[in-house]
Amino acid sequence: MESRSEKRVSGSFCGSEEEERTGSGGVDPGALPSDRSVESGPGLAQKNLAFSHKEKLLLIDKENIEISLSHQAELLGISRSSIYYQPVVDPYDLLLMQRIDEQYTRAPFYGSRKMTAFLRRGGHRVNRKRVQGLMRQMGLEAIYPRPRLSQAHPEHEIYPYLLRDVSFHRVNQVWAADITYIRLCRGFLYLVAIMDWVSRYVVSWELSTSLEADFCLLALEGAFQVGCPEIFNTYQGSQFTSKVFIEKLKEQQIQISMDGRGRVFENIFTERLWRSLKCEEVYLKDYRSVPDAKEGIGQYFTLYNQERLHQSLNYQTPAEVYF
Repeated sequence: MESRSEKRVSGSFCGSEEEERTGSGGVDPGALPSDRSVESGPGLAQKNLAFSHKEKLLLIDKENIEISLSHQAELLGISRSSIYYQPVVDPYDLLLMQRIDEQYTRAPFYGSRKMTAFLRRGGHRVNRKRVQGLMRQMGLEAIYPRPRLSQAHPEHEIYPYLLRDVSFHRVNQVWAADITYIRLCRGFLYLVAIMDWVSRYVVSWELSTSLEADFCLLALEGAFQVGCPEIFNTYQGSQFTSKVFIEKLKEQQIQISMDGRGRVFENIFTERLWRSLKCEEVYLKDYRSVPDAKEGIGQYFTLYNQERLHQSLNYQTPAEVYF
């Protein structure tokens, strides 16, 4: 399994790769001052009441030399060991996850029942409960119209879907973000991408070894270096409904839209992007490490943005339309 220093790797298409401006905790160094005055706003003790355990982990700054990790953890009310926790994955589960990912890419309407039957026909002795757990870990759900398809954190605010009956005709009118599972030979990653709907241009992307919200925040920060949308659309996952993510959008006065029924209708462009990426890049390469995945996916997105012609764009590239 990759080291902790490899937890997040990034890419954005701004002309040059964004310099690292944050510590390994995903927040700006100095975000945890121990002597903040009352006038400057709430300190850690006050923030401790407002954030979930996952969001508290995002506030940890491992590069801060003034405040020890133990003291940061104490101020946030979490254990120091939780900062370093990395789940152990069974090798057979990795094999099953690869098969599930391949079949889901071919048939995204497969739920846990059909996926279990598919695996059994392939000689795998699994029950539906195990398949449900693996699909949940991979962030996969069958795509078809139904209420409450994606579950947000119960304490997070949900925003209405704003794109119904709206015509799209200019770049930066709507951006959409989505997350997908990326397999490695001996592990897996999660990929988030932010796409402009009109041009299909992949504005920014990030890789992570976990589904914590920090890599989505980094992708958003990278995207803002390229442009700013009028509307930002996501599904109702906890990464996109987190208080930190929502505040970043509100700071830019962006309208927030969240899918209500069936991602196949609202986020179809990113679903098509995932299918192309996996069939044309990921499955052919079988990345052996995080750096391999970062390099391969970066090269593919450069090809996708700069060279790939789209019939729906009158045979132009996404970059030609976006810029």
